[in-house]
Amino acid sequence: MKFVYFGLLFLVLGVPMAADAQQPGKLRILTWADYVPADVAEDFRKETGIEVEVTLTDNEDIINRLRRSNGAGFDLVHPSHDRIAGAQQQYHIYKPLDLSRVKLERYLPEMLEATRNNTTLDGAVYGVPYLWGTEGLAVNTQRARNVTDYTDLCRPDLRGKTAIRVVRPVLIAFAFAYGEDPFSLYSNPRAYADMANRIVDKIIVCKANIGMVFSGEKELQEAFRTGTITAAMFWDAPSWAMNRQVSRVRYLAPKSGMLGWIVASVIPARGGNDAAAYAWINFTSRPDIAARITKAAGNFSAARGTLKLVDPKLKAQLYRTFPRGFVNIHWYQNVPAGIEDAEAPALKRLREAH
Repeated sequence: MKFVYFGLLFLVLGVPMAADAQQPGKLRILTWADYVPADVAEDFRKETGIEVEVTLTDNEDIINRLRRSNGAGFDLVHPSHDRIAGAQQQYHIYKPLDLSRVKLERYLPEMLEATRNNTTLDGAVYGVPYLWGTEGLAVNTQRARNVTDYTDLCRPDLRGKTAIRVVRPVLIAFAFAYGEDPFSLYSNPRAYADMANRIVDKIIVCKANIGMVFSGEKELQEAFRTGTITAAMFWDAPSWAMNRQVSRVRYLAPKSGMLGWIVASVIPARGGNDAAAYAWINFTSRPDIAARITKAAGNFSAARGTLKLVDPKLKAQLYRTFPRGFVNIHWYQNVPAGIEDAEAPALKRLREAH
């Protein structure tokens, strides 16, 4: 996906609008940590009378829960934009959105278009954007100098001081760093599997150099604080959080490109309270509310007009990381059926390598 120059994003301002008419009952949201702040949920309850019940999750868990329940159990879910169309084609766990019930004018056009492109099936749209973010490099610039790409995590002079996860994003990132285009192979699982094995062969050689294979952000943040790790493939929000505490730890864009994602708002096929889901979608696209969610999550909202309301330090970090806007970002593409099976053996080899 391609977005217009970031300057246009910074110039778009919005005006808060009144909350939707009250809708009774409870709204059950399956979402990521910090994406539904408790104070925002409470204000939503005060304005609409709808209580919010939050269950924390990730992409795989969203799909697995809704597969088991045939799309029931939750009224709104927050998968990333590349994990919607494929899951819908395979399992029919989502419901097309009635866009006449969504205040589309409140969204950044670039984010709205990107999400629409990724979540449209047979003319029906299944998602609208909520938050967006990237994955690149977190680097202690005093202790790990001249780190410019993912492959630098394998440098001998940084032996034992670098970190990765053993998941698809690492496979994708290293593929781009080694000159491959993994997304172009999504339509050919066999060719994708061959690529995955080539890249994993290279990472296995590097694995002895890597000091830490981590699973959660707090684990890695602590390793940076103690100096155990000085460079890692990491997400933007927790990297910015570290930078606000220790200025020498910075979030950098690799020369081969960051990986980009958009978390979308999606209604399950058998959700019990669509009215509450639409009320929440429209409530959280208000600039004042969206800015509060950005503060809690550390990732930026897809709603218009939020930047003027965001903490100046976070806004400065955004400009510093993206001085030229949305350039050199590889936005995740829809994960088609068969790709996870194609990459699984390679990732298993990487996981078990010593």
